Amino acid sequence: MVETKSAGRLIVGPQTRPHLPPYLKLRHDAGRGRWVLLAPERILTPDQTAVAVLRLCDGTRTVEDIAATLAKEYAAPVDVILTDVTELLQGLADKGYVKG
Repeated sequence: MVETKSAGRLIVGPQTRPHLPPYLKLRHDAGRGRWVLLAPERILTPDQTAVAVLRLCDGTRTVEDIAATLAKEYAAPVDVILTDVTELLQGLADKGYVKG
């Protein structure tokens, strides 16, 4: 499945090259010992799984590449990871936190 845009909505697929839009920054808050996603007038605190995925969203890697990297890192089946990563990124894309 190739990424498509349906009425302005990004549909995340295996070949999508996700990235954070310029107005969002993923940063480690050393004082609190956690990762935060800084958005205009918002601070989000993604869980460890989301952080692992978001750190790989550089606009050059595809969703398949991200899933393969995480599957190796966590010794998990790539098809399961691909499904989970796609669902996570679709939810974030629907909220405007990820672009493709």
